[in-house]
Amino acid sequence: MSVLIRQAVPEDAPEIYEMIRALAEYENEENSVKVSAEDLREQMQLSERPFECLLAIQNGIACGFALYFYTYSTWEGSRSLYLEDLFVYPTARGTGAGAALMTALATIAQENQCRRFEWSVLDWNSPAINFYERLGAEPVSGWTRYRMEGDTLRNFARDKATTNTTSDRRQAKRA
Repeated sequence: MSVLIRQAVPEDAPEIYEMIRALAEYENEENSVKVSAEDLREQMQLSERPFECLLAIQNGIACGFALYFYTYSTWEGSRSLYLEDLFVYPTARGTGAGAALMTALATIAQENQCRRFEWSVLDWNSPAINFYERLGAEPVSGWTRYRMEGDTLRNFARDKATTNTTSDRRQAKRA
C-alpha cells in the first residue's frame, strides 16, 4: 500500500488532534491531553509556528503523524530536529507509514543542516523501541530527561524570581 507524506496545514488540526488523543490512550495518558483541535489550528497559523507536523496518508485518509520542532546543540553548534510525537493508527502499522514518516523527517533534518535527529520513547514501549532500532537508531546512554510543569513550574519561577530580585537589589546597594 502506498503512503503519501505531506506537511500538515491548519485545516488538518482535527485529524492531528484525534491522533494525539489515540496516542495518549495507547500510552495510558488520556487525561493528560490539554490541547484542543482549535489550539493546534491557531498555532499552525502563527508566523513562527511552535511545531511542524507531517501526515502519512493512505487511500486519501490520514493514518499517522509526526510532530517535530528544532532545538540547538551547543556541543555540535547546530540545529537538531526533535521528534515530539510519532503515531500510526494500529490498522496502518506494518504498511510502511511509520518508516516513511521517519525517512521524511531524516530528509528534513539533512535539508536544514541538522546534525542530530532525536526523540524519546517510553521505556515500556518495546514495539516502538524495536521499530527505531530496526531503522538504525540507538538509545542515548547516560542521560535522564527532566521536566517541570504545572504548580512545580509556577512555584519555582515565582520563588526564584523573588529570590533573584532580592539578591539583585542587595548587590546594587553594595555597588
